[in-house]
Amino acid sequence: MTQTSAPTPQQLVESGLAASTGDDCILIVRDRAAANLRWANNTLTTNGVSRGLDVTAISFVRTSPGIATGSVTGSATTIDQVRELVAAADAAARVGSPAEDAADLVAGRADANWDDAPVRTDIHVYDAFAPALGEAFGRARAEQRVLYGFVNHELTTSYLGSTTGLRLRHVQPTGHYGCTGKTADLGQSAWVGGATRDFADVDALAMDAELARRLSWGARRVDLPAGRYDTILPPSAVADLMIDAYWYAGARVAHDGQSVYSRRGGGTRIGDMLTRLGVNLWSDPAHPGLECAPFVVASASGNESSVFDNGLPLSRTDWIRDGDLTALLQTRHTAAMTGQPVTPAIDNLVLDVDGASGSVEDLVAGTDRGLLLTCLWYIREVDPQTLLLTGLTRDGVYLVENGEITGAVNNFRFNESPIDLLRRFSHASATVPSFSREWGDDYFSRTATPGLRVPDFNMSSVSQAL
Repeated sequence: MTQTSAPTPQQLVESGLAASTGDDCILIVRDRAAANLRWANNTLTTNGVSRGLDVTAISFVRTSPGIATGSVTGSATTIDQVRELVAAADAAARVGSPAEDAADLVAGRADANWDDAPVRTDIHVYDAFAPALGEAFGRARAEQRVLYGFVNHELTTSYLGSTTGLRLRHVQPTGHYGCTGKTADLGQSAWVGGATRDFADVDALAMDAELARRLSWGARRVDLPAGRYDTILPPSAVADLMIDAYWYAGARVAHDGQSVYSRRGGGTRIGDMLTRLGVNLWSDPAHPGLECAPFVVASASGNESSVFDNGLPLSRTDWIRDGDLTALLQTRHTAAMTGQPVTPAIDNLVLDVDGASGSVEDLVAGTDRGLLLTCLWYIREVDPQTLLLTGLTRDGVYLVENGEITGAVNNFRFNESPIDLLRRFSHASATVPSFSREWGDDYFSRTATPGLRVPDFNMSSVSQAL
């Protein structure tokens, strides 16, 4: 009988595995659904719902020199399309060179919810947020503010199957909101944003109230030169920098002497004191509010990932514990090179400081004269050996005098290393859920960080941006 309904993700996995002519095969099917709203000039401009299905086929072919792999990813909604992807992966593996990260594929285990259908979002995720946003528009108009922003909610259901018996499923909710407020003459701007799993915790009126407060700080304008300033980084800006510290923490690159995590004379700095005491940086797929996939999902091999590791269980990993570097991003292949445990990447990140408490407002209250940032932008690596980064401040840099915010100042270009900042900061607030303005929209939204006060943050030049 001809099948007339669309195949399920599980059927796509099973048909792809059965079609492979390689010695082993892995299929990863991701069902994605997204809903978004966009607004400008205090008016909703667009809204939309989208759905997509993409499939990664990974073929493994044993040859006399070793195991070769081929990985192909594409959009596929029919069994024939999946079979085409698998055939392409098989062909790539047969002409490929032996993989240096070759290892036994992860032994089979099955999730109890493997047979469940994908979970999808729709525009109703904004049923509470959207009316409140309309009220915020009215309030902003009346008070001579202009609001621009975007919200997005996604649900991705991933299915991972292998010829070794893996049948794993994970549902990942990902949401974020960001709103920029400007004065009527467009001369000042302020931003607020954050991550959410379901928008039940996002208050559009509170978002607008915070923008109004920040714009009021700009009633007084002070121009300052480049230099080193006592600077308060709120959790958003700390997340911007810590994600870079995490992404560059590959064990392979460190072992080869090419990163800030490399030990002089050879090897990695695992076991060395890297930051001041009390600093802890860690990831945990079960962390409340930041839950993410509890197993490895790798579409391709690289310095920090291996297709052979697909399905490896993930658990809490301490990257820095009490100031000591305790782990780097490790595949089974790099772990064998470095002699360290296998510690694959995890899709969230938490920074905390022992004994830290209070809020960013408390950091402000304790500052005689300094700067309060909002977020960072256009961050780029300058020197991998020190992890020196450069970037810009954005949408609000404020002057702090005698424990109070007294005005807005110009933007700056900065030059700093996040690792060095973790040695030099003088005060920290409590760790709270945060959102990276630079990386959160598209790449990495699940973070929790404190605010940090750095006594000599390097503002290397003045920026003319708002």
